[in-house]
Amino acid sequence: MGLYEFFYEYFVLPIKENQGYNPVNTLVYAIILGIAVILLYRMLKRMGIRVDERFFGALMPYIILGPLMRSMTDVGILPRTYLTVSPGAYFVIAAFAIASLYVVWRHVGPGERLYPLYRDFGWVLVGGLLFVLIISIDRVSFNWEVLKYFVPVLLIAEAFIWLIARKVQLIENNKTLFYTHFYDATTTFVGIQFFGFWEQHVLARWLIDAFGTAAVMYLEKFLILLPVVWILDREMKDEDPDLINFVKLTIFILGFGPGTRNLLIMLMGGG
Repeated sequence: MGLYEFFYEYFVLPIKENQGYNPVNTLVYAIILGIAVILLYRMLKRMGIRVDERFFGALMPYIILGPLMRSMTDVGILPRTYLTVSPGAYFVIAAFAIASLYVVWRHVGPGERLYPLYRDFGWVLVGGLLFVLIISIDRVSFNWEVLKYFVPVLLIAEAFIWLIARKVQLIENNKTLFYTHFYDATTTFVGIQFFGFWEQHVLARWLIDAFGTAAVMYLEKFLILLPVVWILDREMKDEDPDLINFVKLTIFILGFGPGTRNLLIMLMGGG
Protein backbone atom coordinates (compact mmCIF):
# COMPACT_ATOMS: atom_id res chain seq x y z
CA MET A 1 0.00 0.00 0.00
CA GLY A 2 1.45 3.36 -1.05
CA LEU A 3 1.45 6.50 1.06
CA TYR A 4 -1.50 8.01 -0.82
CA GLU A 5 -3.56 4.83 -0.50
CA PHE A 6 -2.71 4.61 3.21
CA PHE A 7 -3.73 8.22 3.82
CA TYR A 8 -6.91 7.83 1.77
CA GLU A 9 -7.99 4.62 3.52
CA TYR A 10 -7.35 5.73 7.10
CA PHE A 11 -8.01 9.48 6.94
CA VAL A 12 -10.03 10.51 3.88
CA LEU A 13 -12.43 7.57 3.50
CA PRO A 14 -13.63 7.61 7.15
CA ILE A 15 -14.67 11.26 6.71
CA LYS A 16 -16.06 10.82 3.21
CA GLU A 17 -18.21 7.82 4.13
CA ASN A 18 -18.88 8.79 7.76
CA GLN A 19 -17.21 5.62 9.07
CA GLY A 20 -16.10 7.10 12.38
CA TYR A 21 -12.59 6.83 13.77
CA ASN A 22 -10.15 3.94 13.41
CA PRO A 23 -7.04 3.05 15.47
CA VAL A 24 -4.67 4.74 13.01
CA ASN A 25 -6.33 8.14 12.71
CA THR A 26 -7.21 8.09 16.41
CA LEU A 27 -3.53 7.73 17.31
CA VAL A 28 -2.45 10.43 14.85
CA TYR A 29 -5.12 12.88 16.00
CA ALA A 30 -4.15 12.23 19.64
CA ILE A 31 -0.51 13.02 18.82
CA ILE A 32 -1.55 16.19 16.98
CA LEU A 33 -3.67 17.21 19.98
CA GLY A 34 -0.77 16.65 22.37
CA ILE A 35 1.59 18.72 20.23
CA ALA A 36 -1.04 21.44 19.83
CA VAL A 37 -1.55 21.66 23.61
CA ILE A 38 2.19 22.17 24.16
CA LEU A 39 2.52 24.75 21.37
CA LEU A 40 -0.57 26.70 22.44
CA TYR A 41 0.58 26.72 26.06
CA ARG A 42 3.95 28.12 24.99
CA MET A 43 2.24 30.70 22.79
CA LEU A 44 0.08 31.88 25.70
CA LYS A 45 3.15 32.14 27.93
CA ARG A 46 4.97 34.25 25.32
CA MET A 47 1.90 36.49 25.01
CA GLY A 48 1.70 36.90 28.79
CA ILE A 49 -1.82 35.45 28.99
CA ARG A 50 -2.73 33.53 32.13
CA VAL A 51 -4.89 30.40 31.88
CA ASP A 52 -7.41 31.28 34.59
CA GLU A 53 -11.14 31.91 35.04
CA ARG A 54 -11.00 35.05 32.90
CA PHE A 55 -9.45 33.18 29.99
CA PHE A 56 -11.90 30.30 30.37
CA GLY A 57 -14.87 32.69 30.27
CA ALA A 58 -13.48 34.47 27.21
CA LEU A 59 -12.90 31.15 25.42
CA MET A 60 -16.41 29.81 26.07
CA PRO A 61 -18.06 31.08 22.85
CA TYR A 62 -15.34 29.44 20.77
CA ILE A 63 -15.94 26.17 22.66
CA ILE A 64 -19.64 26.43 21.77
CA LEU A 65 -18.88 27.33 18.15
CA GLY A 66 -17.47 23.88 17.34
CA PRO A 67 -20.44 21.69 18.35
CA LEU A 68 -22.89 24.23 16.91
CA MET A 69 -21.20 24.15 13.51
CA ARG A 70 -20.89 20.35 13.63
CA SER A 71 -24.59 19.84 14.46
CA MET A 72 -25.70 22.29 11.74
CA THR A 73 -23.63 20.26 9.28
CA ASP A 74 -25.25 17.00 10.37
CA VAL A 75 -28.77 18.31 9.82
CA GLY A 76 -27.88 19.67 6.37
CA ILE A 77 -27.81 23.42 7.04
CA LEU A 78 -24.09 23.69 6.37
CA PRO A 79 -22.46 21.75 3.51
CA ARG A 80 -20.70 18.55 4.50
CA THR A 81 -17.02 19.04 3.68
CA TYR A 82 -13.72 18.06 5.24
CA LEU A 83 -13.75 21.41 7.05
CA THR A 84 -17.23 21.09 8.57
CA VAL A 85 -17.05 17.57 10.03
CA SER A 86 -14.71 16.09 12.63
CA PRO A 87 -11.82 16.57 12.91
CA GLY A 88 -11.62 19.28 10.25
CA ALA A 89 -14.34 21.37 11.89
CA TYR A 90 -12.35 21.56 15.11
CA PHE A 91 -9.20 22.59 13.24
CA VAL A 92 -11.23 25.41 11.66
CA ILE A 93 -12.65 26.56 15.01
CA ALA A 94 -9.21 26.35 16.63
CA ALA A 95 -7.81 28.50 13.82
CA PHE A 96 -10.57 31.07 14.37
CA ALA A 97 -9.97 31.07 18.13
CA ILE A 98 -6.18 31.44 17.82
CA ALA A 99 -6.37 34.09 15.10
CA SER A 100 -8.96 36.08 17.06
CA LEU A 101 -6.85 35.90 20.21
CA TYR A 102 -3.76 37.09 18.37
CA VAL A 103 -5.60 40.01 16.74
CA VAL A 104 -7.10 41.15 20.05
CA TRP A 105 -3.77 40.70 21.84
CA ARG A 106 -1.98 42.77 19.21
CA HIS A 107 -4.60 45.47 19.65
CA VAL A 108 -4.86 45.74 23.45
CA GLY A 109 -2.06 43.56 24.89
CA PRO A 110 -2.46 40.95 27.66
CA GLY A 111 -4.26 43.23 30.13
CA GLU A 112 -7.82 43.18 31.43
CA ARG A 113 -9.28 44.59 28.20
CA LEU A 114 -8.23 41.47 26.27
CA TYR A 115 -10.72 39.08 27.86
CA PRO A 116 -14.04 40.89 27.19
CA LEU A 117 -12.97 41.85 23.65
CA TYR A 118 -11.89 38.30 22.85
CA ARG A 119 -15.10 36.91 24.38
CA ASP A 120 -17.36 39.35 22.53
CA PHE A 121 -15.73 38.60 19.18
CA GLY A 122 -16.42 34.92 19.83
CA TRP A 123 -20.08 35.62 20.59
CA VAL A 124 -20.31 37.53 17.30
CA LEU A 125 -19.18 34.37 15.50
CA VAL A 126 -21.71 32.28 17.44
CA GLY A 127 -24.38 34.86 16.60
CA GLY A 128 -23.53 34.55 12.91
CA LEU A 129 -24.05 30.79 13.01
CA LEU A 130 -27.29 31.19 14.96
CA PHE A 131 -28.53 33.63 12.31
CA VAL A 132 -27.86 31.01 9.63
CA LEU A 133 -29.73 28.46 11.77
CA ILE A 134 -32.73 30.77 12.22
CA ILE A 135 -33.12 31.54 8.51
CA SER A 136 -32.83 27.80 7.78
CA ILE A 137 -35.13 26.70 10.59
CA ASP A 138 -37.56 25.05 8.16
CA ARG A 139 -34.86 22.44 7.43
CA VAL A 140 -34.74 21.35 11.08
CA SER A 141 -37.06 18.70 12.54
CA PHE A 142 -36.80 19.31 16.27
CA ASN A 143 -37.17 16.24 18.47
CA TRP A 144 -38.04 17.46 21.96
CA GLU A 145 -38.70 13.88 23.10
CA VAL A 146 -34.92 13.66 23.59
CA LEU A 147 -35.26 15.76 26.74
CA LYS A 148 -37.65 13.20 28.26
CA TYR A 149 -34.72 10.78 28.45
CA PHE A 150 -31.79 13.16 28.63
CA VAL A 151 -32.83 15.27 31.64
CA PRO A 152 -33.56 12.48 34.17
CA VAL A 153 -30.54 10.41 33.10
CA LEU A 154 -28.29 13.46 33.36
CA LEU A 155 -29.61 14.27 36.85
CA ILE A 156 -28.89 10.74 38.03
CA ALA A 157 -25.41 10.74 36.50
CA GLU A 158 -24.44 14.11 37.95
CA ALA A 159 -25.90 13.19 41.34
CA PHE A 160 -23.51 10.23 41.36
CA ILE A 161 -20.55 12.58 40.88
CA TRP A 162 -21.91 14.95 43.53
CA LEU A 163 -22.11 12.13 46.08
CA ILE A 164 -18.62 10.80 45.34
CA ALA A 165 -17.14 14.32 45.36
CA ARG A 166 -18.33 14.72 48.96
CA LYS A 167 -16.17 11.76 49.97
CA VAL A 168 -13.17 12.01 47.63
CA GLN A 169 -11.21 15.26 47.67
CA LEU A 170 -9.51 14.59 44.33
CA ILE A 171 -12.90 14.41 42.61
CA GLU A 172 -14.19 17.43 44.56
CA ASN A 173 -11.23 19.47 43.29
CA ASN A 174 -11.97 18.43 39.72
CA LYS A 175 -15.72 18.00 39.83
CA THR A 176 -16.30 20.30 36.84
CA LEU A 177 -14.35 17.86 34.65
CA PHE A 178 -16.29 14.87 35.97
CA TYR A 179 -19.63 16.68 35.59
CA THR A 180 -18.72 17.65 32.03
CA HIS A 181 -17.63 14.18 30.92
CA PHE A 182 -20.65 12.53 32.54
CA TYR A 183 -22.75 15.03 30.56
CA ASP A 184 -20.95 13.80 27.43
CA ALA A 185 -21.49 10.16 28.47
CA THR A 186 -25.20 10.88 29.00
CA THR A 187 -25.64 12.26 25.48
CA THR A 188 -23.92 9.15 24.10
CA PHE A 189 -25.99 6.80 26.25
CA VAL A 190 -29.31 8.46 25.38
CA GLY A 191 -28.50 8.75 21.68
CA ILE A 192 -27.47 5.10 21.30
CA GLN A 193 -29.86 3.51 23.77
CA PHE A 194 -33.05 5.30 22.73
CA PHE A 195 -32.57 6.94 19.33
CA GLY A 196 -30.46 4.57 17.25
CA PHE A 197 -27.26 6.60 17.07
CA TRP A 198 -23.83 4.95 16.95
CA GLU A 199 -20.45 5.61 18.54
CA GLN A 200 -17.66 6.95 16.31
CA HIS A 201 -14.67 6.49 18.62
CA VAL A 202 -12.72 3.23 18.57
CA LEU A 203 -12.38 2.40 22.28
CA ALA A 204 -15.89 3.51 23.18
CA ARG A 205 -17.36 1.56 20.25
CA TRP A 206 -15.49 -1.58 21.33
CA LEU A 207 -16.63 -1.21 24.96
CA ILE A 208 -20.25 -0.69 23.95
CA ASP A 209 -20.14 -3.79 21.76
CA ALA A 210 -18.41 -5.81 24.50
CA PHE A 211 -20.79 -4.82 27.30
CA GLY A 212 -23.91 -4.58 25.16
CA THR A 213 -24.91 -1.17 26.49
CA ALA A 214 -23.82 2.44 26.07
CA ALA A 215 -24.03 2.83 29.86
CA VAL A 216 -20.44 1.58 29.91
CA MET A 217 -19.47 5.10 28.80
CA TYR A 218 -19.83 6.29 32.39
CA LEU A 219 -17.35 3.68 33.56
CA GLU A 220 -14.94 4.52 30.75
CA LYS A 221 -15.07 8.24 31.52
CA PHE A 222 -14.58 7.72 35.25
CA LEU A 223 -11.70 5.25 34.92
CA ILE A 224 -9.86 7.49 32.45
CA LEU A 225 -10.44 10.78 34.25
CA LEU A 226 -9.49 9.57 37.73
CA PRO A 227 -5.83 8.69 37.02
CA VAL A 228 -5.45 11.72 34.73
CA VAL A 229 -6.49 14.23 37.40
CA TRP A 230 -4.46 12.32 39.99
CA ILE A 231 -1.34 12.77 37.85
CA LEU A 232 -2.10 16.44 37.24
CA ASP A 233 -2.86 17.26 40.89
CA ARG A 234 -0.39 14.98 42.68
CA GLU A 235 2.48 14.02 40.39
CA MET A 236 2.63 17.36 38.57
CA LYS A 237 1.78 19.65 41.46
CA ASP A 238 5.14 21.43 41.21
CA GLU A 239 4.71 22.23 37.51
CA ASP A 240 3.58 25.60 36.16
CA PRO A 241 -0.07 26.11 37.25
CA ASP A 242 -0.87 27.56 33.82
CA LEU A 243 0.22 24.29 32.20
CA ILE A 244 -1.97 22.26 34.56
CA ASN A 245 -4.91 24.60 33.96
CA PHE A 246 -4.45 24.45 30.20
CA VAL A 247 -4.43 20.65 30.21
CA LYS A 248 -7.59 20.67 32.34
CA LEU A 249 -9.16 23.18 29.98
CA THR A 250 -8.38 20.82 27.09
CA ILE A 251 -9.99 17.93 29.00
CA PHE A 252 -13.06 20.08 29.62
CA ILE A 253 -13.35 20.90 25.91
CA LEU A 254 -13.00 17.20 24.99
CA GLY A 255 -16.07 16.50 27.13
CA PHE A 256 -18.19 19.60 26.62
CA GLY A 257 -17.69 19.86 22.86
CA PRO A 258 -18.73 16.33 21.85
CA GLY A 259 -21.47 16.26 24.48
CA THR A 260 -23.03 19.48 23.23
CA ARG A 261 -22.66 18.34 19.62
CA ASN A 262 -24.47 15.08 20.45
CA LEU A 263 -27.27 16.87 22.29
CA LEU A 264 -27.80 19.44 19.52
CA ILE A 265 -27.81 16.79 16.80
CA MET A 266 -30.43 14.76 18.69
CA LEU A 267 -32.60 17.83 19.39
CA MET A 268 -32.33 19.01 15.79
CA GLY A 269 -33.32 15.62 14.39
CA GLY A 270 -29.94 14.77 12.91
CA GLY A 271 -28.60 11.30 12.50
